[in-house]
Amino acid sequence: MKFLDQTKIYIRSGNGGGGAVSFRREKFIPFGGPDGGDGGKGGDVWMEAVDGLNTLIDYRFQQHFKAKTGGHGMGQNRHGADGESLYLKVPTGTQVLDEDKETVIADLDKAGMRILLARGGNGGFGNAQFKSSVNQAPRHANPGLEGEERTLWLRLKLIADAGLVGLPNAGKSTFLRAVSSATPKVADYPFTTLHPHLGVVSIGESERFVMADLPGLIEGAAEGTGLGTRFLGHVERCVALVHLIDATQDGATEAYRTVRAELEAYGEGIAEKPEIVALNKIDAMTPAEANRKRAALSRAIGKDVRLVSGVSGAGVRELCNEIAALLRERRVDEAKEEAPESDWTP
Repeated sequence: MKFLDQTKIYIRSGNGGGGAVSFRREKFIPFGGPDGGDGGKGGDVWMEAVDGLNTLIDYRFQQHFKAKTGGHGMGQNRHGADGESLYLKVPTGTQVLDEDKETVIADLDKAGMRILLARGGNGGFGNAQFKSSVNQAPRHANPGLEGEERTLWLRLKLIADAGLVGLPNAGKSTFLRAVSSATPKVADYPFTTLHPHLGVVSIGESERFVMADLPGLIEGAAEGTGLGTRFLGHVERCVALVHLIDATQDGATEAYRTVRAELEAYGEGIAEKPEIVALNKIDAMTPAEANRKRAALSRAIGKDVRLVSGVSGAGVRELCNEIAALLRERRVDEAKEEAPESDWTP
């Protein structure tokens, strides 16, 4: 299934039904009076975040969506039926933007969240609504109100617990294959990964977290170079970052600083996220050489560096356990921040 994280749609709510002009006509009732019913309300357009979706591909070939029109009023004071509302289902993490692609209307970051995008038009009054002592036989009714129409942009930002970042060919896809059942493409050339992949990493029998393999960053990504901001937008949702660096390349410190510079330039709080740094592909060198590179990188960046290999599996399980522990700590901190403060004591 093709991955699609941005698309443009056109929506229109339903028009309201028109009111009816009708008079009661029954035997032995010569002055029945007006009995035209009101029109029904037009259908609304809603958007709802659901689990089980991870792409906007459903909106690739159909971009126009219209709710049903309300039914017209009828005689004998019969009210027109309300138009059927339209519910658009999108993946959790979808942002709804106005036509300018900058104004965020809604951020559906939790499953079950629902937003009203366009309200249906009200139905028109029938002539029974206009009768009075001075106008006992009104011969006019109101038409239904027009529905609303809007052009919107949908932008998906994947929700993952941990995100794999690094330069192209750092071994992120191989690492994700080693720790989950995900099958991202792996090849010996840069930019093998063209869109994010999600994998579920299991820690024991009862604990698991979602890891995202994100396309490789290059210099200038924050300004749109390469996949640019479309890639960096997915990092915003991650709780923690796993920064993989190719241990076989020259200049591991420069590679780390290049990626960090792009994260800081993009903003949105990405640079402040917890980060775990790891040298990948240590299976291609001797243990002494790997330890020497780790020590040099750790001194240069002032952080602990782990040694892993997505091919041989060395250090992979230990790194996953460390990620899981970090995520547990973050969840505890978030729960404390969201807990309401109370001065009450027993």
